[in-house]
Amino acid sequence: MNTVILEHELAPGRVLQLAQGDLSEERVDAIVNAANAHLQHGGGVAGAIARRGGAQIQADSDAWVRQHGPVTHAEPALTGGGNLPCRFVIHAVGPVWGEGNEQARLAQTIAGALQKAEQLGLQSIALPAISTGIFGFPRQLAAEVVLEAILNHFASQPASTLRQVRLVFIDLPTLQAFTQAWEKRSLGAPGDHQAGT
Repeated sequence: MNTVILEHELAPGRVLQLAQGDLSEERVDAIVNAANAHLQHGGGVAGAIARRGGAQIQADSDAWVRQHGPVTHAEPALTGGGNLPCRFVIHAVGPVWGEGNEQARLAQTIAGALQKAEQLGLQSIALPAISTGIFGFPRQLAAEVVLEAILNHFASQPASTLRQVRLVFIDLPTLQAFTQAWEKRSLGAPGDHQAGT
């Protein structure tokens, strides 16, 4: 069971949550996969999603790349959820640390994933810490960029269909980095919200 650690009201009826647990267990309209440009889901978050979701996710991903070409930072790919408890998987490609302009590219990746959810009319979405695994993006900096990108999205989309945006991390160091960034932005202190989902 995933546990919500922090919650912030973005606007009436719209919440941003920080949770510890397994992204592939999230019962939301869509989860965001930290993918590579060719949607080969070998390890990390992508591997876990592909294993739990079943062969259909990789098959759908391969079909997407054949039709559209490699996935860009701004334009994520979309597949069904396979055996996952979500309806869709939004495959977002974050930047590799060291390739240049990483902060802007990560912000673009988050914005693209949220915009894809809006286009589908989704109400709930869960995201991992994109680019902080094998792509090497420093966790603390990523946390600040991701939170800012989410807040900017809702500031520019007052009629957003999204009611729940949840950041989900399985490891404690990433959770701590995001908790620190959360507190830095004065979104709330630990203990403001304690609940299981």
